[in-house]
Amino acid sequence: MTKKIKLKISARLAKKKMRRSKFTGKKHCRFCGNEEHIREIDFKNATFLRSFMTERSKILPSRISGNCAQHQRGLARAIREARTMALLPYVTQYF
Repeated sequence: MTKKIKLKISARLAKKKMRRSKFTGKKHCRFCGNEEHIREIDFKNATFLRSFMTERSKILPSRISGNCAQHQRGLARAIREARTMALLPYVTQYF
């Protein structure tokens, strides 16, 4: 007969948990549900692909953009192809 000991959560972790639960909503994939949005991710549409990149030209992760895994892979593939074709920069120039 062993007793389970319930550990106390520190006040700092409890506040962090509350902050996270208040402001974060469930993110939905932009490509899955809506018929209005672009059905196919195309490397030639550079202005659309820029919305999935940071200001330093990094690809946004799916946890931030809200895309499902299948569409995130397709998006990353299209961005890499657009970079190869010189439609998108690999890195931004800053001095």
